[in-house]
Amino acid sequence: MSEDYYKALGVGRDATADDIHKAYRSLARKYHPDLNPDDDSAKKKFQAIQRAYEVLKDPKKRETYDRYGSAYEQAGGGPGGGPGGGPWRPSGGQGGPNPFQDVDLSEILGEQFGGGGGGGGGFSDLFRQFTRKQPRKQAAAARGNSIEHDLTVSLHTAVSGGSAQISIRRPTGKVETIDVKIPTGIDDGQKILLRGLGEPGPPGGSPGDLLITVRVASHPSYQRQGRDLVVKAPINLAEAIAGGKIDIPTPKGIVAVTVPPNSSSGRRLRIKGHGVPHAEQPGDLFVELQIVLPDQFDEATAAALRNLDLQHPRNPRSQLVW
Repeated sequence: MSEDYYKALGVGRDATADDIHKAYRSLARKYHPDLNPDDDSAKKKFQAIQRAYEVLKDPKKRETYDRYGSAYEQAGGGPGGGPGGGPWRPSGGQGGPNPFQDVDLSEILGEQFGGGGGGGGGFSDLFRQFTRKQPRKQAAAARGNSIEHDLTVSLHTAVSGGSAQISIRRPTGKVETIDVKIPTGIDDGQKILLRGLGEPGPPGGSPGDLLITVRVASHPSYQRQGRDLVVKAPINLAEAIAGGKIDIPTPKGIVAVTVPPNSSSGRRLRIKGHGVPHAEQPGDLFVELQIVLPDQFDEATAAALRNLDLQHPRNPRSQLVW
């Protein structure tokens, strides 16, 4: 019985030439006999894949196959069995020609093996080339273990950048002090990679890396929100009522900020561009006002404040809902 070539490649009958080519490469890479020397089913599967591809990749053969289906061979589409006419034998084996002699390994395993070249050794030579490359890859991968380390820095250092030191105990017992450069604007949880400062590698191998996770300590007044900074700025009652200028420390230095008259606690004032530095767009600094009252008032002052409330009656908690 004729096989269903579309089913063999796992594509539909409306598959494009590119779909067929991609399906062939994927299946050939998986089932090629030289990559599965002890799996007879893989050899049979690959033969079916190759037979299907030889027909479906050729527009004329595909048209004949689509027209006659199971009667394809009788209609002149080609003889049964794999291309080349003989039974499959492993590369270099006896008992008939290898129907896959012209299979380009670069089509199956990638362009790293070239396009075949002039000498014409066929698949077996290319496969030997593939196996010769493996030790070099393994040797390149022989490295020492990486070391992971946590480093806590202040918010000031995280925002403005700076340096810090960590101590690493080596397998010999020696404690090594390493200087770490903290980049400007680093955030909590970000990592710094120092190549070659991990554990020593095996003989002939390279050392591993040092991977540092940065932890940013909390600040008593400032908080970071993405690229923005928020600071709670205390003001006295007179500043809240009459307004005025207050000095605010920022990563760029001291900035004088104008407090509008009649400012309540919680009001935010923005200082544009004075947040976390960034090459594309620095963040902003938001000043959140907090009214600070004296520990106690004399009776005359307290009476004046009560009289002020009577003159301007308003429920400050009218918007407070659950």
